[in-house]
Amino acid sequence: MNTRIVAVGDIVLQYDDPNPYFAASAPVTQSADVAIGQIEVPHTTETAVTALTVPAPPAKPKDLEAMSRAGYDIATIAGNHAFDLGERGVLDTIAAAQSYGMVTTGTGANLAAAMEPAIVERGGIRVGVLSFNCVGPRESWATSRKAGGAFVKVLTHYDLDDLNPGNPPQIYTFADRTSLRQMTDAVTALAADVDVAVVALHKGYGHTPARIDDYEYEIAHAAIDAGADAVVGHHSHIMRGIEMYRGKPIFHGLGNFVTVTDALTPAEDNDSEELKAWAKRRIELYGFVPDPKMPGYPFHPESRNTAIAVLDFDGTEIHAGVIPCWIDDSASPVPLGEGERDSVLAYIEDISRRAGLDTRFTWDGDVVRLS
Repeated sequence: MNTRIVAVGDIVLQYDDPNPYFAASAPVTQSADVAIGQIEVPHTTETAVTALTVPAPPAKPKDLEAMSRAGYDIATIAGNHAFDLGERGVLDTIAAAQSYGMVTTGTGANLAAAMEPAIVERGGIRVGVLSFNCVGPRESWATSRKAGGAFVKVLTHYDLDDLNPGNPPQIYTFADRTSLRQMTDAVTALAADVDVAVVALHKGYGHTPARIDDYEYEIAHAAIDAGADAVVGHHSHIMRGIEMYRGKPIFHGLGNFVTVTDALTPAEDNDSEELKAWAKRRIELYGFVPDPKMPGYPFHPESRNTAIAVLDFDGTEIHAGVIPCWIDDSASPVPLGEGERDSVLAYIEDISRRAGLDTRFTWDGDVVRLS
């Protein structure tokens, strides 16, 4: 008997009633034995901001019921916005998710709590998940005395190969040894305790097609080397390539899933200076303007290509795959049927090739198998 585990990327519920946005994909997540999703923003009634740049406004705690109703069993929460509304925002999000029956991992009242895995058992098979934030900010990190997220600290080195003043530098990224070991120790311990171990990494450069930075390979490979059966990535709000490493899948970025918000679209008269500056800088950094016809979906046009990661465990090994999805005009992710799905698969294969990955994609019914 197979155990099916599915995972999706970022979930942001900050726009209207969230239930309809899950409707098209819910049959997939509800029918899975274990469904995993990333809660991207705090769900709290707290309004005091602790973030230094563009904070996520609070989402309603009760809106997490829609995620639970859609079949999600595990919520990963480690991410760059986890501490935007302080300690109360962290703890309220955990409490709300758990009140609707989801097991959480990645944040907590302190670092030890944030690094506790989420473990569920289905049909005698134990599935465990750990969640780590690799993109900062430091204010979001948990410590032994502070609430926040589990993390891997990433260092950035700039090297000016050509000493001509003003030339762009070469950028090198790599993980801090201490925090990487902290992660790998946790993964090894989890793998010894469960049948299937999944590591969720909040990582990657935002809103840019195909790009995978050095540290992403380093940390994802380290997780597999430590015993993880799969790595799922999110944060970039756009899909990334899929890698097979030592026979194990690394979904470098699952992109957006249910990601609806009015927080990134400045209004004419009442938004912060930081948000107005961000809207301008977004064009400079990423080269796109959100589609004005989709005010609740202020993301890169290519980010409408997305997927559900699939891990089918037969008791011995995992058969990995994806279900291609398209984010429709209402900002709902829709699993695609025959005749529609090939374009999204072509996109996933293209960004994988552009990243230098040689993963093979083969249709197996409604799932694209990876090898």
